Amino acid sequence: MLIDWFTVGAQALNFLILVWLLKRFLYKPILDAIDAREKRVAKELADADAKKAEAGKERDEFQKKNADFDRQRAALLGKATDEVNSERQRLLDEARKAADELGAKRLNTLRSDAHDLNRAIRRRTQEEVFAIARKVLADLALASLEERLGEVFTRRLREMDGKAKSGLGAALKAASGPVLVRSAFDLPEAQRAAIQDALNEAFSTEIRVRFETAPDLVGGIELTAGGQKVGWSIADYLASLEEGVDAILQGRDKPDPGGSRQLEARSA
Repeated sequence: MLIDWFTVGAQALNFLILVWLLKRFLYKPILDAIDAREKRVAKELADADAKKAEAGKERDEFQKKNADFDRQRAALLGKATDEVNSERQRLLDEARKAADELGAKRLNTLRSDAHDLNRAIRRRTQEEVFAIARKVLADLALASLEERLGEVFTRRLREMDGKAKSGLGAALKAASGPVLVRSAFDLPEAQRAAIQDALNEAFSTEIRVRFETAPDLVGGIELTAGGQKVGWSIADYLASLEEGVDAILQGRDKPDPGGSRQLEARSA
C-alpha cells in the first residue's frame, strides 16, 4: 500500500488549522467566561463574608446595647425603689413625729388641766377651811380667826430656832428697805404692834416694817426681808395633807398631815 505524503501533510495542516481556530474562537471565550464567573463568585463570596462579619458586628453591638439597657433599667429601678422606700420612711417618721407631738400636747394639756383643777380645789379647800375655822373660833372662843393667826405668828416669831433666826437676822442687816409683812387679811393695829414688838425683841433693834394685804395668802401671814421669807399659814397644813394623799395614791407611807409646823426661814 502506497502512502500519499501530500495527503497526510494536507490533513495534518488542516488539523493544526482546526486546533488554532478552536482555541481562538471557542476555547478562549469559554475559558474567559469561566474565569469571569469564578471572579464573580469569589467576589460574591467575599461580599457575603463581609456582610456576615458586619452582621456579626451589628449583632454584638445590639447585644451590648441590650446589656447596657438592662443594667441602666436595673439601676433606675433600684434608684426608684430606694427613693420610694426613703420617701415612705420619711412620711412614716413625720406621721409618727406628728402623732408623738400631738400625744405630748394632749398629755401636757391634760396635765395642765389637772394642775389647774388641783389648784382650784386646793384654793377652795383652803377657803372653806378658813371660813369653818373662823366660824368655830368665833363661836367657841369669841375671837376671830385673823386674831388667832396673828397671835400664833407672833408667838412663833419669838420662838424661832437659832438657824432660822440667824438667817433672818442676816437678811435684815442686808436689806435696804423695810421688812414686808403680807397677810390674807388686814391686820388690826394691835396685831401690827405685836409683830413689830416681836421683831424688835428678837433682834434687839428697831425694825422697820411695812404691812400689806395679799388675798392669795389664804389664812396666813408671811414676812419677807432681803431675799429671805418666813411664813405660817393654813396652806402649810393643807400642803402636808396633800402630800399624805399623794403618798396614799402612790402606795407610799402617808406623812402626818397634822401637828404644828415650826417657823422656818427659806430663800425667796
